[in-house]
Amino acid sequence: QVQLVESGGGLVQPGGSLRLSCAASGFAFSLYTMMWYRQAPGKERELVAGISSKYIVTNYVDSVKGRFTISRDNAKNTVYLQMNSLEPDDTAVYYCKAAPFRSWGQGTQVTVSS
Repeated sequence: QVQLVESGGGLVQPGGSLRLSCAASGFAFSLYTMMWYRQAPGKERELVAGISSKYIVTNYVDSVKGRFTISRDNAKNTVYLQMNSLEPDDTAVYYCKAAPFRSWGQGTQVTVSS
């Protein structure tokens, strides 16, 4: 059974940083691409970043390029999202997901506000 537990969210001022973590279990973590999504109030869930199983390929939505970095530690079954230079538009609930599974975690709230 795929389980994903996100953590690390919080309230931060514009320009600040946060590091999100997602602990995964129930599947062979190192074999799969991992992704971060976010959903802002009243908006559809969007893909923010992805990282391939062998660390080779990373992808980002244009709005976070140069500010966010996705990484993974296969020994710890954990994927991270380092978020720098945060903006109010980054406010959302952030979720991780393992391709191709359908399971979602509970998400972690990120609020960027002064």
